[in-house]
Amino acid sequence: MVDNLLYAYNRSHQLASHTWSHPHLTQLSADQMNQEMQRVEEALQKTVGVVPAFLRPPYGDTNDQVTAAASSRGYSALVVWNFDSNDWAGASAATVNSNYDSIASQHPDSIITLNHETIEQTAHTTLMHAIQTLQSAGYNLVTVAECMGLEPYQSVGEPSTRDSTWTC
Repeated sequence: MVDNLLYAYNRSHQLASHTWSHPHLTQLSADQMNQEMQRVEEALQKTVGVVPAFLRPPYGDTNDQVTAAASSRGYSALVVWNFDSNDWAGASAATVNSNYDSIASQHPDSIITLNHETIEQTAHTTLMHAIQTLQSAGYNLVTVAECMGLEPYQSVGEPSTRDSTWTC
């Protein structure tokens, strides 16, 4: 996992928080939300040297309390999507590709997609189609921070040396 994070970070991908255990944040207390965010922040600071400034709430599940908890922890933005590839729902590669063809032909001003790199076909098949389709439609692919004109991280430093505190 650490190697994957460093690989992405070192290639200018933006790392953000998605919480530690993927809960419905609106069903948690303020303390529980803070713990979910803190664990990710500590893990990314230890392994990569960054603390994210962006949070994508699992399931897009957010409300005023989630916004307040994230803001109190220094997050600049909660990120949700306006296009769902439906890879998480088991859509076939052909269906996901067709979904990308459809959104590109509609040509909205901007597209923030929901994809899951942990799904093999997304990582190895549909992502390349999505990139080619969106670029061919004239989209400039950027990080969410670039799109919003904000800094991607609350802090940037050096990763820690691995020790006994590196646990999941």
